[in-house]
Amino acid sequence: MSTATTTITAPAVGPTTTTRRLSGFKPTGRLHLGNYLGAIRPTLDAQRTIDSVMMIADLHALTAEHDPDRLRQLTTEVLATLIAAGTAPTTLCYVQSDVPEHAELHYLLECATGYGEAARMIQFKERSAQQPVRLSLLTYPVLMAADILLHDADEVPVGEDQRQHVELARDVANRFNTKYGKTFLVPRAVHPGLAARVMDFADPTGKMGKSSTSDAGMIYLLDDPDTVRRKVMRAVTDAGGEVTYDPERKPGVSNLLEILAACERDEPDVVALRFDSYAQLKDALTQAIVDTLRPVQERYRGIVTERGLLDGIRRDGAERARDRAGRTVARAKAAIGL
Repeated sequence: MSTATTTITAPAVGPTTTTRRLSGFKPTGRLHLGNYLGAIRPTLDAQRTIDSVMMIADLHALTAEHDPDRLRQLTTEVLATLIAAGTAPTTLCYVQSDVPEHAELHYLLECATGYGEAARMIQFKERSAQQPVRLSLLTYPVLMAADILLHDADEVPVGEDQRQHVELARDVANRFNTKYGKTFLVPRAVHPGLAARVMDFADPTGKMGKSSTSDAGMIYLLDDPDTVRRKVMRAVTDAGGEVTYDPERKPGVSNLLEILAACERDEPDVVALRFDSYAQLKDALTQAIVDTLRPVQERYRGIVTERGLLDGIRRDGAERARDRAGRTVARAKAAIGL
């Protein structure tokens, strides 16, 4: 990604000339294969035809107990990994906390959001019922709305667990536009296809990531080939040795087939025809994952050894984001009466 301060210009209000898509990555852990196949690679694939924004959502990581040094480390790692994965110079990639307009618009949108709307969010209801939570967990869907509306984003790729939050963003945008005049573009949620839900290797009934009970079920983007092989070989399969794609009756082997198909950009039922045993499938999957991750890891090593380069990319991203975000906040402040 170039460090030249090139500005992507957005209109004052209303639809962009091309579709704009915002993807956010929360630095609460290392990026894994599910992130890559389900979110990162689809965004990279669309860079030539869609005005893409990739944001490291470090403010969202503050909704739970965290270690400040670890958060800073993960923020840097996620930024470097996204760049290494192939983020184009034209794609806006930045760290959320470097752009104070996120917090400013967050407050303005809170003034157009009801307490009941925020309290009905499933994640807040579930977590607050189990343990004491921070106030930021209640309000973070409104911050997510600010993230989206700052950029006049048309599309937001999300899984089912985040769909409700995009609906809240739509409701708040529509209400603000109705009460104070046309200010925000109303976004829509889009859902990834194949490999949108890469499941845990150790427990194929749970999603790789937040649902994972240990690192054994996770393939991280920076895992070395030996680690990848060890985790794949220990992956849970199913009774019987037939390699068939049947997510309901054979969730373990079906998960492996989906991941292999995603790596090879094929279909899992077609991929299954190549194998007579689970051992063959695991060997092929190991090689496919290693081949998929190798160029990312090679570029990552080059980026992190030149810290000045990464710092420059981060500054450039923040400047470009603030240019656009500042115009959006100015619109919102004028509309609401400030």
